[in-house]
Parts: sequence; C-alpha cells; structure tokens
Amino acid sequence: MQKKILIIRFSSIGDIVLTSPVVRCLSRQLENVEIHYLTKEVFAPVLLSNPHISRVFTIRKNVSEVLPELRVQRYDYIIDLHNNLRSWQVLLGLRRSFSRFSKLNFRKWLLVTFKAKVMPDVHIVDRYMQTATGLGIKNDGAGLEFYIPKSQEIDINVLPAPYKHGFITLVTGGRHFTKIIPIEKAVAICRLLKLPVVLLGGPEDRERAETIANFEGVKALNVCGKYSLMASASLVRQAKAIITSDTGLMHIAAAFHKPIVSVWGNTVPELGMHPLLPVEVPQMISEVNGLKCRPCSKIGFATCPKGHFRCMMDQDVAEIAGFVNNL
Repeated sequence: MQKKILIIRFSSIGDIVLTSPVVRCLSRQLENVEIHYLTKEVFAPVLLSNPHISRVFTIRKNVSEVLPELRVQRYDYIIDLHNNLRSWQVLLGLRRSFSRFSKLNFRKWLLVTFKAKVMPDVHIVDRYMQTATGLGIKNDGAGLEFYIPKSQEIDINVLPAPYKHGFITLVTGGRHFTKIIPIEKAVAICRLLKLPVVLLGGPEDRERAETIANFEGVKALNVCGKYSLMASASLVRQAKAIITSDTGLMHIAAAFHKPIVSVWGNTVPELGMHPLLPVEVPQMISEVNGLKCRPCSKIGFATCPKGHFRCMMDQDVAEIAGFVNNL
C-alpha cells in the first residue's frame, strides 16, 4: 500500500534547498512512498522540477487556502520543517502523525545576545534529517540538490565573448542590508579577479549592480533582474566559482558542488547554515572575527545597529580574490 508523506517548509529559497536531502532520502529509502510538499506560492519553482516530489501545494498567506485539499490526501505522516504558527495550524487541521523540526531559538538568542557558544556543531541539514529518523531514514551524505527546468537553462553563448571562456558569479543582493556585500567591497574584489564577473540578484539589486559594473577596472556583466531564479541558478552552475553572502544562491551553488567564497556579515556560520560541500570541493568562509557585536542577529537588519558595519567593511578583499584566482 502506498504511503503519503507531507513535508512543510514555507520559506525561504535557501531553507527550502536545505531540505532537499530529506526529500531525496525519504523517496529513495522508503518503499512505495509519495512525497508532497507545502510551501508559499512564490517559492514553488524551487520544488516543481524535483523528481522526488509528487505534488507541491502552496499558500499565499493562510493555510486555510489549502487545508481542504490536504485533508483529502489523508497523509500517513507529516514532517514539519518550519515549526511556526502556520505549520502548527496545518498539523491541527489534518490531525495526522507528525514530527517537528527544533529551531533551537533559545540557543540562537543566547548566541546573538550574549555571544554564548551554545549552538551544536551540527549542520542544519543533519538537524532536518533528525526529524525523519522515526521513519527509519538516514542521511545518505549526498548533499543538496537543485533542479533546473530545461527551458530555464542559459546557453553560455548568449553571454559576451570574454565570458565564454569562464567567469565568476558574484551575488550582489540579499534580503537584509547587513548580509549584503557593500558596493566598494564588491568593486575591490572584481578589480582583483582574473576572470570576468557576472553580477547576480533580483530586480531590486539592479541599480546597485550597475554601480559596481560601471567602476573603472571592473569587468562585470550586470544581469540582476534580467533572469529568473532558475536561469540565475543556471549561470551559477556554469560558473567557475561563486562569491556570495549568506543567501539562497549560496546553497544553490553548494547543490552544484561549485567552489564557494561565502562572505559573512552580521550572521555567523555557527548558526549551522554554512555551505554544505563535499570535502574535495574548495570553499572559503570569509568573516571578520573578534568583533564583540557579531552576530547581531540570526537574520539581519536594514542598517548596522552600531553604525560602523565593520563585519563587512573589514573583509579582506585580497584574500577573497586570491582564493578564487588560485582555484
């Protein structure tokens, strides 16, 4: 008899990509299982091409939009990887067997507020996997997955001639200012790189990226807002390496096993969401250690609470560029 399992993770891009090992292991390690996924409508494209997922349900704002349809499915088990009010409403509405991901919010609060080193030395993927251990699932160690529809693949021949022989991608944006690589730092990195750079981001990042691209000595192509998330992921997959702050594209790059320089501002890798890469894939974690104010948040702020933004302004651009150039 076929079993149905519902996975819940409403947002965001990076967090959803980080759940991909759970999806794969459930699909491969359980017999005759059908995996469904509940997320926000805006993030559905991240999941729709995943061959391990049979159905994707979405909401815009409220779970009431989808509860009647979910009740019809009569799930054998629900894995709540979001653990918030909305996911709790789903669990109450469906009344099926479930397990919930522990966010460790109190430990995160201690880390952010008192800089206490209380977070477990465990990647969040392993913590997600623990939520499914009751079903007999084990982490297969194969890492993250990300699937791009063929229609969204970018032919490298559409890029200017210099880019056809290799390029670096640099992510210019982010949901929070204190996670974004400052313009002057991005310019300095681009000037030191041997290969040309493709600047990635959304429409809201286009003006910032254009400023970077227009600086003298910068060989950069601004495609922010020109391509969809999937098309941008295609460029990441074809790049020689990616330079990025703590963003969703960082985890997408990890899914493709690309060399990564992750640039950390107000957040820290100790939160458990650093790039999950095989040991043989080069990566560099760039952060400014010794700042008493860091981390100042587990997410981010619109401005630096201290006003100096040293966690980004003191980044060693020569070290970042040198790592990439030596790949």
